[in-house]
Amino acid sequence: MLRIKDLVKRYGKDEAVLKDLNLEVPGESVVAIIGASGAGKSTLLRCINRLVEPTSGSIDLNGTELTTLSGGELRLARRRIGMIFQGFNLINRLTVMENVLSGRLGYVPTWRAMTRNFPQSDIDRAFQLMERVGIAHYANKRADELSGGERQRVGVVRALMQEPEILLADEPTASLDPKTSRQIMELLRALASELHLPVLINIHNVTEAKEYTQRIVGMRFGRIIFDSVPTDLTQDAMDEIYAGVPAEERGETGDPESLREVVSQ
Repeated sequence: MLRIKDLVKRYGKDEAVLKDLNLEVPGESVVAIIGASGAGKSTLLRCINRLVEPTSGSIDLNGTELTTLSGGELRLARRRIGMIFQGFNLINRLTVMENVLSGRLGYVPTWRAMTRNFPQSDIDRAFQLMERVGIAHYANKRADELSGGERQRVGVVRALMQEPEILLADEPTASLDPKTSRQIMELLRALASELHLPVLINIHNVTEAKEYTQRIVGMRFGRIIFDSVPTDLTQDAMDEIYAGVPAEERGETGDPESLREVVSQ
C-alpha cells in the first residue's frame, strides 16, 4: 500500500508544483494519472522514489516513511520501487541481459556489479522474466539494436528484477506507436495481477488510461481534482481536468472498439 498525505513540492519561492496532495494506492491495482502538461504528474512520481525531494508531507510505502530516509536506508528503499521511463534509460552499448541485470545492482556487492558477475539465480530470474514479456531471444543483442517497444520491455523487466513493491511508470508509451503502446499497457496490467503489484502510471493517452487501468486520478495545477473508476470520467470531468487545453492535445485517440480493431490487424 502506498499512502501519500499532504504532499507539497515547491522549487525555491515559486508556486508549489504539488499542493497538499493526498493519494492511496492499494496492492494489485493499476492507477493512471492524467492531466495537462505542468499538472505535476511526473513530479509526483519522482517524489515517491525521491528523485525529487518533497518539500513537506508524508509518503509511506508498506509501513516505511520514505521522506525521512537518507544514505543507505534510502538506497535500500529505492530497491523496492521499480521505475519505468519514457526514454527507456538503457545503456545502448550493453546487451539486453546486461541491462536487465542492472536491476539487481542494489542487491549485489560492488565487485559483482563492476565485473558483471551476477549470481546464477539472478540470471535464471532474468531469463524467466524476459521469456514472460517476449524478449528472451534478444538476451545477447545490444540494446540499441532493438525497436522502441522491445526497449521498453527491457525497461519493464529491469524494474521487475528489483523485486519491487510498487511499479512507477512515467509516460511509458509516449515514445511508441499506437499498437505497441497498447501492448505495453496490456503487459503492465497483466503483470500487476500476476505479481500482485500496485502500478502507478503517468500517462498522456486518456483512451489507454480508460481501457487499461482500474482507476484514474486527474490532476490540475498540483492538485487531484478527479479520482474514480474510468467509467466516471465524463466529458465534464475531462473539461475540468484539461480546461483550456485543445481537444487534440488531451490524449483522446478514439473509441476503444475502433482501436482494438487496429491492434488486431
